[in-house]
Amino acid sequence: MNKRAVKITKASGESVPFSENKLRHSLQRSGATDSQIDFVVDQVNDLLYEGIPTGKIYRKAYEMLRKRSRSKAARYKLKKAIMELGPSGYPFEQFVGAIFEQQGFRSEVGVMVAGKCVAHEIDVLAHKNSKLILVECKFHNRPGVKCDVKVPLYIHSRFRDVVMSRNGNTSGDRVEAGRKSHGNHKNDSSQYSHGSQDSHNIDSQKNPVDRIGKNAGSSKNDARILSSEDYSEFEGWIVTNTRFTDDAISYGVCTGLVMLGWDYPNKSSLKHRIGLAGLHPVTCLSSLNRKEKEFLLDKGVVLCRMVPDELDLLRELGLSDARITKVERECDELVHELDVPKE
Repeated sequence: MNKRAVKITKASGESVPFSENKLRHSLQRSGATDSQIDFVVDQVNDLLYEGIPTGKIYRKAYEMLRKRSRSKAARYKLKKAIMELGPSGYPFEQFVGAIFEQQGFRSEVGVMVAGKCVAHEIDVLAHKNSKLILVECKFHNRPGVKCDVKVPLYIHSRFRDVVMSRNGNTSGDRVEAGRKSHGNHKNDSSQYSHGSQDSHNIDSQKNPVDRIGKNAGSSKNDARILSSEDYSEFEGWIVTNTRFTDDAISYGVCTGLVMLGWDYPNKSSLKHRIGLAGLHPVTCLSSLNRKEKEFLLDKGVVLCRMVPDELDLLRELGLSDARITKVERECDELVHELDVPKE
């Protein structure tokens, strides 16, 4: 059988030809050497048959790469590791908050914020100097799911309600605190900013961070009021661990939302940011089992770079000194041998 002509079945049910080049490319992104890639590809080719699920190919490739390098296998598993942050979306929200923290923001998860009409629970509230970012996280724990246009439609209305409560704007279509904008806008969030879009010049206070405070209650009366005096920049984000449909991207960009998906925007996607900054989740680790990873997540340890500072938790799990050393080594390799994905 010609292995290159074999049809494989994607998670969505779509049947597509097997591409050895795509497999090699994904292995290259993990940092695997040429000899390691050749070894894995040979093993996968021996496994192929008509209609084989892509999940089975992935598991074989991961298993073979793990025999050669745990840290590279951990990078290869990144997308699946993000999905393992579930089944609820809360660990993913913590993970997104941790990414903002690593970029110098102060973040909170699950904050009730007052809108003009009703209160809204914001998944992640990120603050840095005079910039405030409201983030909606859309987490999916199975492959093949996309965020369609209904997501930014819904999120835009929520963020707009919050904007109107802060600046009295009842007619602006774009969610960032800016003058009403028209025309084409590029969605470029490469620096955690919306540099190509306009923003209000609101008088800022010397200590706006004090306004973040503790999480508020669930009613509009108890929800936190985001004072218009605190921030000169205000943005609404949607972050997903999967993909957006074309219509979702078009609507989001048109209305001023920053859209961050698994592979969007180009060269500034979620997978790119994680690899560039060494922000791999603990679910990447092959030196810990599922229950051990879940224990760390429950304790708020969501990034591999956090683990070396929480070795007491590993001891609490009953890990031997030898295993702890192995976990530390894998974390160190993931954090410092940065994986910058090719888009």
